[in-house]
Amino acid sequence: MLPLIILLLVVLVPLLFVVVTYNHLVNARNSCSEAWSGVDTELQRRYNLIPNLVNTVKGYAKHERELLESVTRLREECVRSTGSPESQAEPENRLIRALGTLMARLERYPDLKASENFLQLQRELVNTEDRLQAARRFYNGNVRENNNLVQSIPSNIIASMFGFGLREYFEIDDTRAADAPKVEA
Repeated sequence: MLPLIILLLVVLVPLLFVVVTYNHLVNARNSCSEAWSGVDTELQRRYNLIPNLVNTVKGYAKHERELLESVTRLREECVRSTGSPESQAEPENRLIRALGTLMARLERYPDLKASENFLQLQRELVNTEDRLQAARRFYNGNVRENNNLVQSIPSNIIASMFGFGLREYFEIDDTRAADAPKVEA
């Protein structure tokens, strides 16, 4: 009877370890996919706001035509970019910089800044950027969890056996921190 119990322990414990670790890796992978969906939703929300912003600004800021066209072109490039997070980050960074430049230049137009439509769009864009940052942090947290499992011993053995791999972080420039007003004493 004792040899049977020892045999069961020798077989069941490693098997149980493999099953639990595999399920944990599947959970981490699915969490990354779900979190990326949240990032993608917020990116799409931003893309949908940009044409409205551009159309509102066109009537007030006729001298900013080149910048408006650039923002529109960058938006289209971002919409078409559906690859990895790293490949999407590069056009996103360019779009963020262009939007920041646009918003800074629009400070010169008091009539535009008084427009309720523009103010509402501006609030929506800021709200969307905040939601996008939260979704990006959530996604990157899930990527960290996945990558820790894939790289840590002993789960890395199971990960390599079943083809689980590292996920890419979605890293974009946070230009809002750089554009914050500077207070001097």
